[in-house]
Amino acid sequence: MENLNQNLNQNLIKNKDKGVSVVSEAICEEIMGRTDAFTAVENVFAAMAKNTAYNFPVIREAIGHADALYGFKSGFDRDAMVLGLKSGGYWPGNIEKDLTNHQSTIILFDPDTGKLKSLIAGNYLTAVRTAASSAISIAHLARKDAKVLGMVGAGHQSTFQLRAAVEQRNFEKVVCWNFHPEQIPNLAAVAEELGLPFESVTREELGAQADVIITITSAFEALIDVDWIKPGTHIACMGTDTKGKQEVDAKLLAKATVFTDELAQSITIGEAQHAIASGLIKQTDIIPIGEVINGSKDGRTSNDEITLFDGTGVGLQDLAVASVAAELAEAKGLATYFNL
Repeated sequence: MENLNQNLNQNLIKNKDKGVSVVSEAICEEIMGRTDAFTAVENVFAAMAKNTAYNFPVIREAIGHADALYGFKSGFDRDAMVLGLKSGGYWPGNIEKDLTNHQSTIILFDPDTGKLKSLIAGNYLTAVRTAASSAISIAHLARKDAKVLGMVGAGHQSTFQLRAAVEQRNFEKVVCWNFHPEQIPNLAAVAEELGLPFESVTREELGAQADVIITITSAFEALIDVDWIKPGTHIACMGTDTKGKQEVDAKLLAKATVFTDELAQSITIGEAQHAIASGLIKQTDIIPIGEVINGSKDGRTSNDEITLFDGTGVGLQDLAVASVAAELAEAKGLATYFNL
């Protein structure tokens, strides 16, 4: 292992003079695993809670063409020395073109000089970093004895969510509901591959059975009613990242202990926006997950407590996983290069 690390470090040194590195989707999928993504995102959440990593204001707009949303997320992680942005958005018609609805590219700069450093394909990395985020919330907030995982949503991102989630607890069953029932077999196939029984259920049945619920949709209405959630449930709301979007009853946030990736996004474009606007909760009621990771705030305090993670998706997540992907690709000789 020591010789391997030495060789990787030597390759990184050699590659510094090659120019701007480019890492393709195929290479990202080859080298970036769930463990690396989990560690990268957990570390950046911890840095955010220490105020040593900063997300810059998000730009996100409807472009008036193809029903697309497009924007930029950016930031700087002083601990890891990672600076950059993700450019991309959501094209709802892409599924009909055999493309993923989310399309993005991540751009990294040298924090010491501002020079362009790397261009990294962002579609796969967006999926694994989002899954890592919910997995982190499960690791820190779900009951240790959680047995049933509920999935609200069965689109492309749901398969990443499922694979990451089952690594955090000893789940014995997966239950699912989706707007489009024809998509459910894709998620069922992943559950079968993982050796887990799978059942398609109503939303109310899902709430009655699930110990952990992941919502990963593009909904603009509450899909889960507060009265359907049993004591001790952990909910990871991962689909709400735009003003107006909503996945769960706002009253659920008043009943739960609420955590988030970033407070500023949670109250403006995250799941908490509706509970805040209705006066059901205050900004001070929401706990950054990084504070739980750092040990400065408690996570779950009882088996009956309902916990909710508002995963809005921050630029620093993208930069964290992209930085690791670029380093791995460069060290393994898998990146390509160009000079401006």
